[in-house]
Amino acid sequence: MHLLILLPFALVFISRQKLKLKLRCNNYTSVFNKYIYSCSLFRCKLKRCGGKFKMPTRRYEVGRADEATHPDSMRATLAEFLAATIFVFAGEGSILAIDKMYRDTTTTPARLVMVALAHGLALFAAVASSINISGGHVNPAVTFGALLGGRISVVRAVYYWVAQVLGAIVACLLLRLTSGMRPAGLTVASGVGELRCMILEIVLTFGLVYTVFATAIDPKRGSLGTIAPLAIGLIVAANILVGGPFDGGAMNPARAFGPALVGWRWDHHWIYWVGPLIGGGLAGLVYEYMIIPPVETSHTTHQPLAPEDY
Repeated sequence: MHLLILLPFALVFISRQKLKLKLRCNNYTSVFNKYIYSCSLFRCKLKRCGGKFKMPTRRYEVGRADEATHPDSMRATLAEFLAATIFVFAGEGSILAIDKMYRDTTTTPARLVMVALAHGLALFAAVASSINISGGHVNPAVTFGALLGGRISVVRAVYYWVAQVLGAIVACLLLRLTSGMRPAGLTVASGVGELRCMILEIVLTFGLVYTVFATAIDPKRGSLGTIAPLAIGLIVAANILVGGPFDGGAMNPARAFGPALVGWRWDHHWIYWVGPLIGGGLAGLVYEYMIIPPVETSHTTHQPLAPEDY
């Protein structure tokens, strides 16, 4: 009688144990299948590489023909144009505003700090407003460093350069229209040689582009990418405090070209192209091949070589 009462409970217990055993077997089978699948993928990769495992390398591309007219390229180019206009308008405008308020146009500590602060804040806003669209270059030297590092194509780089230069020109034209003053531009201080200023521009731009790579391009930047615009603005402001009394501290060929064209001031202008481009290119190569590991990763905020959804 007691056995008949316990029989249903025993059957339920046995069925539960069978179900648990079956689930475990299924889990083990699933894990084993995943392992087999991953092994097969690895064997395929080895077969493609001739039996040797090779890490993916960086890409250098001229750019596909359809990239020149793709909407993403147009949006990124427009973002660079507007960002350069914002930056140059505020940066050059701060110099004109100080000249308007004070008759003395010589470089004083207070004047230098105000100009550096205006450039830093303006670049902070310009980079923050365009970093998710174009990468927030706002500077031909930054674009040149990204090009040498294999982060953008030649077609995209040319688009950026044209947009940045046009943005600087438009900003200076707007300043001439609204203030009625001739853009001051950048010049070498008396007693300072051109070669020294060129080396200074190389060093200043190297620091700027290195900061851009570390905070905005490096795949391992993590949460540091959120403060990239602030860090870039701060390094520009700090560098202007250093280079301002000597050659203005351009670090940006477009920043120098806009006022030079509109204000027609071409003295020592070649320094502001050669120096920043050399410094930006060196920073891109050094960071890309000596700091970043040689593995291909997805560039989340920096604009990739070309969209894949053509």
